[in-house]
Amino acid sequence: MTTTESEADVASVLDAVRDIVPILRRNGLDAEDRRWLPDENVELLERAGVFRMATPRHFGGLEFPVADQARVLAEIARGDGSTAWIASVWVSSTWMATMYPEELQKEIFASSSVRISGGFTPSGILTPTEGGYVLNGAWRFNSGARGAHWNIATSIVQGPDGAESEAIAVVPMSDFVVADDWNTSSVAATGSCTSTATDVFVPAHRVVSADPAAYELPPDYQPTGREYGLFGYIIAQGVSALIGIARGAYDLFLERLPSRGIAYTKWTDQSQHPLTQIQVATAESKIAAAEALMRGVYELLQRRADAGEEPTVPEKASVRGHSAYAVQLAREAVEILYNASGAGVIQRDVPLQRFHRDLQGLSLHGMILLGTSLEVYGRVLLGLDPETPLL
Repeated sequence: MTTTESEADVASVLDAVRDIVPILRRNGLDAEDRRWLPDENVELLERAGVFRMATPRHFGGLEFPVADQARVLAEIARGDGSTAWIASVWVSSTWMATMYPEELQKEIFASSSVRISGGFTPSGILTPTEGGYVLNGAWRFNSGARGAHWNIATSIVQGPDGAESEAIAVVPMSDFVVADDWNTSSVAATGSCTSTATDVFVPAHRVVSADPAAYELPPDYQPTGREYGLFGYIIAQGVSALIGIARGAYDLFLERLPSRGIAYTKWTDQSQHPLTQIQVATAESKIAAAEALMRGVYELLQRRADAGEEPTVPEKASVRGHSAYAVQLAREAVEILYNASGAGVIQRDVPLQRFHRDLQGLSLHGMILLGTSLEVYGRVLLGLDPETPLL
């Protein structure tokens, strides 16, 4: 595929997503009430090509570079935060599958548009048996489980000699029982329920090492430009959705502003008040700064992938630190806009309040939590061990 063809594909998906942003916003309240995405949202993303973004080209996918995937996810988030978060999980998990052995990839990518959920907490047990393993366990906060085709179940392999190792079982979602236990004040529509496997047989070829470094590359291996550092890629993709939420909140604030006055004052047009002008400029600048930080992150990940190299430890730490700080800037921007919106913003049919809550909740995710991430980055900047494998 030529660069021009790839750019045309990116433009096509972006245009399709921009067209559905108003529908995603319109469906937001219903999605929150039902605690899962409306079928319409998933179908629209499917038709737009979103779920083909990380699928390899030789399986019929689009194989977008990381920055282009992030642009699409941020655009989805302008419509609805929960929808964007689920899309980021499905897309990033699909990218993870491209690191697995070819036999397993052929199964997963039997359809080029695939949805994969899962997580990194090893809360399952894999017991060796003839031809494979028996899987038992339960995985909490399994975002996207209710609409996924496959599930990545990180587990502990218990060997006959008592030795333990960590591995990932890739299992059809139909083999899990998904509980109805996601009832939250933020990103309620992600349906991040607990999925449970009970005595599920997993063929041996569907169990892979949890350590990407364990996968052997062929002697004639050539970099494809898509082998990003695992945690850096996943963190950066999730952050793109959060910044998109902030950009969507900014749009919504401006849409509500015309003809709005300031209650109990002489101001009949809020946009004429100097404080509002300062608030809008400050919020937009924070969002733009967050976007700029992430452009640097995506450039770093792509440059290393193009060279077939893993990012260095300082680079991985910078990805985590800059990503978390970008989220902080996005949070601050939305807080300004929310506080400038008047008491009417708390009504549930005003989307801005949901954008505010969704961003607040997602920013508490352990991989992008500000204090933890800056501590890791700061340790590396000072020449110390990061003391975490999540880089």
